Amino acid sequence: MQDTELKYTPKGAAVCSFVLASNRYFKQDGETQKEVAFFDVTTWSRLAEVCGEYFKKGRGVRVVGRLKQDRWTSPEGQGRSKISIVAEHVEFKPNLKGKDGDGKDDNAEVEGRPADETAPDAQAHEEAERNRQNNRTL
Repeated sequence: MQDTELKYTPKGAAVCSFVLASNRYFKQDGETQKEVAFFDVTTWSRLAEVCGEYFKKGRGVRVVGRLKQDRWTSPEGQGRSKISIVAEHVEFKPNLKGKDGDGKDDNAEVEGRPADETAPDAQAHEEAERNRQNNRTL
């Protein structure tokens, strides 16, 4: 997986995009073979913000969502299409030995649901961010 790209729409909705690599191992003629597939994934709203904060290249994830097919016509007049995943649920796999450098296991499981039901680390971050913003307005 590559690092995420978090952006905001003109109306303020968070959108996070990333590419997910999926490995498939199989035996052929007695030898183990590896097949890698890459999938474009998009998340929205609160889920997008959490993914933008917690995803780092190489971290294992499980994504549940729907397939979306974009269609367009190329400048040469040919019909083109691309299938991507719109994630509705993302589960972060453990960071063994704290890959983010803090020595903690950074598990998180997040769906597109209210902030009070997100990962505990995300809740603490949100509260700290709200406090910082409130202090700026005083």
